Amino acid sequence: MRFLLLNGPNMDMLGKRDPSIYGTGTLAELEAFVKAYAEARGHFVVAFQSNHEGVLIDVIHAAPARFDGIIYNPGAHTHYSYALRDAVDAIGIPVVEVHISDIHARAAAGEAFRGVSVIAPVCIAQISGLGWEGYCRALDILIEKIGENEG
Repeated sequence: MRFLLLNGPNMDMLGKRDPSIYGTGTLAELEAFVKAYAEARGHFVVAFQSNHEGVLIDVIHAAPARFDGIIYNPGAHTHYSYALRDAVDAIGIPVVEVHISDIHARAAAGEAFRGVSVIAPVCIAQISGLGWEGYCRALDILIEKIGENEG
């Protein structure tokens, strides 16, 4: 199976942006980590990141022609982008929303806006707070879901 690893705004700042929350690894290292995990299971991952909502929408719209599912960290778009929510809802392939940090704990600790995801309701799952391992868990969920649909 082929999967799209999609990362939204500010994910290109991994390793620089608040390492106490996001860690010290870079986006390139994260992408290599997820690709290796997928390849070890006989699957293929293509990674893409953008800070621009319209570009992300275009990539999501094109995804069904190339991919079986999407692992998606929408970054700050999580909390307000109904355009991205509608793009995910329209494509007909499974999407798992992923966050490195625990957005729900961060909401409870004073960043209330982080507790709301407008994208999660159109995804098959949301994973939050597992660090990079969350991306691997997202891949596992997609593989399982697609296998159920084919079986």
